[in-house]
Amino acid sequence: MTRNNYLSLFACLSIATSLLSTQSYADQQCQLADNSIDASKSYIQCLDLVLDKLYRQQKIWQNKITMDLERIEQDTGNTQLLPIFQRSITNHMRYLEDSCRWRYLQKMPNSTAAAITYKQCEINILQQHIAVLNKPIK
Repeated sequence: MTRNNYLSLFACLSIATSLLSTQSYADQQCQLADNSIDASKSYIQCLDLVLDKLYRQQKIWQNKITMDLERIEQDTGNTQLLPIFQRSITNHMRYLEDSCRWRYLQKMPNSTAAAITYKQCEINILQQHIAVLNKPIK
């Protein structure tokens, strides 16, 4: 096998592993039992776990697309695709931060409610972005 075949195989295995692991947390829904400090703390920790997994999954898809675009660049000589994709990732992260920040600030001075709102917003936007990233390149 060539180096590119090994990299493609590794990328496929990484994505499959990631998708299997995301099934386990997709079933585990974070729920806020009540408004106590302990319940809020546990809820925020649960949201953090979900976010960690979503960011990992997003990174795997970004790496796969980057590898695919590098292969397309080698095959066709088209050097425009990868820089545009990388710019889209940067712009998406800026969008996520700004979109969630105004929601966070709207909930202040209640820092717990603000943190929960920010994390929920972050989860929603990441899930949407991952859904876009996992559409195949044709």
